[in-house]
Amino acid sequence: MTATPTTTDASVTPQPVSLWEAFKFWLKVGFISFGGPAGQISLLHKELVEDKRWISEKRFLHALNYCMVLPGPEAQQLATYIGWLMHRTWGGIMAGVLFVLPSLFILIGLSWVYIAYGSLPLVAGLFYGIKPAVTAIVLQAAHRIGSRALKNNILWAIAGASFVAIFALNMPFPLIVLIAAGVGYFGGRMSPETFKTGGGHGADKASFGKAIIDDDTPTPLHAKFSSGRLVKVAVVGLLLWAIPFAAIVACFGWDHTYSQMSWFFTKAALLTFGGAYAVLPYVYQGAVDGFGWLSATQMIDGLALGETTPGPLIMVVAFVAFVGGYLKALLGTQALFLAGALAAIIVTWFTFLPSFIFILMGGPFIETTHNDLKFTAPLTAITAAVVGVILNLALFFGYHVLWPMSLKGSFDWISALITIAAAIALFKYKQNVIHVIAVSALVGLAVKTLI
Repeated sequence: MTATPTTTDASVTPQPVSLWEAFKFWLKVGFISFGGPAGQISLLHKELVEDKRWISEKRFLHALNYCMVLPGPEAQQLATYIGWLMHRTWGGIMAGVLFVLPSLFILIGLSWVYIAYGSLPLVAGLFYGIKPAVTAIVLQAAHRIGSRALKNNILWAIAGASFVAIFALNMPFPLIVLIAAGVGYFGGRMSPETFKTGGGHGADKASFGKAIIDDDTPTPLHAKFSSGRLVKVAVVGLLLWAIPFAAIVACFGWDHTYSQMSWFFTKAALLTFGGAYAVLPYVYQGAVDGFGWLSATQMIDGLALGETTPGPLIMVVAFVAFVGGYLKALLGTQALFLAGALAAIIVTWFTFLPSFIFILMGGPFIETTHNDLKFTAPLTAITAAVVGVILNLALFFGYHVLWPMSLKGSFDWISALITIAAAIALFKYKQNVIHVIAVSALVGLAVKTLI
């Protein structure tokens, strides 16, 4: 079909958009989607609901609720869902891939600069300032999600219990999610009003005029549930995972780092819920403590890079893989960059593939569950639990930044001052994350130059 410019008249329904017009939009989003999951979801809401009116507020939030329940990056999954709803399977694949692809190539380049030239005073100084800022950013994420999700004492209690479970009891995050979902499911039956608040990213209900996919727009034919289609997507998805995995194991062997990365990040994609901030402790446990692909300091530096590039924050896994492949010289000492780049591509494939499968399998079912509390109440409880986990992550980063040589070492008061200044800029003055990181990097460079 031919694309027609979106009307600014709120009383008029915008004309359907072509696949080419959608391609240009999703490609643009892939390059400008900064700010982590909350910023990316806000961007999608403004572009798709408020400005272009491709989808209504109600349909947007319902899709978001489903994506938040899934393991994996909810913003990328939301883009995939809306792309699928508008332009069938290939529309969903296109939206999801373009949301990730620019950040993959950017991170491969930045990871190479970091690992090859990170010891240079210039690079070391920049990262010295960025890491304290990242601590403040993660703390802000906990506050931002918590301020929207924790609407009553029960939800506050779930968040507190989640923090204690992961901080003091070292409970696996997937188990915390399952327990929270169970509390939400049964709590939603006993006290519906308590668990009616929905996901932590949801915007206030508003009307922005008629949309292409409006509240009362019938479900498109391709989005209707079919058991045959469900089986087909499941089989194709399984093959897309099994064939590359089997090929890697056959070429390199089960004990090779590429094989172990493929398997580990498959589990990470399937077993971790709550977005990038929640998955990072799981990745840290495996990549740093378990396999030794990189150090704790490098992990924090990777998150700093992830915060400064567009795309899902979970793309930090590409940095983890690149550093591991590069340092272990998996393809020989003459091909260090190639070894790291291949590792990043492999890990990105196995991390994001399940997200596409979940959307294409579950989307038709979700389109039949609007306003069903038994599906939204577990989400409310999970979101509350995630707040506690993110707070634990902020403490984890703060520990490594402020006591870089462990608690027995000296306290880094300069990093503490940068952290406090970044927190004030974020919390009080509502400064943009990228601006805070840029200023912090310059401060770190100046400090390292003078000391």
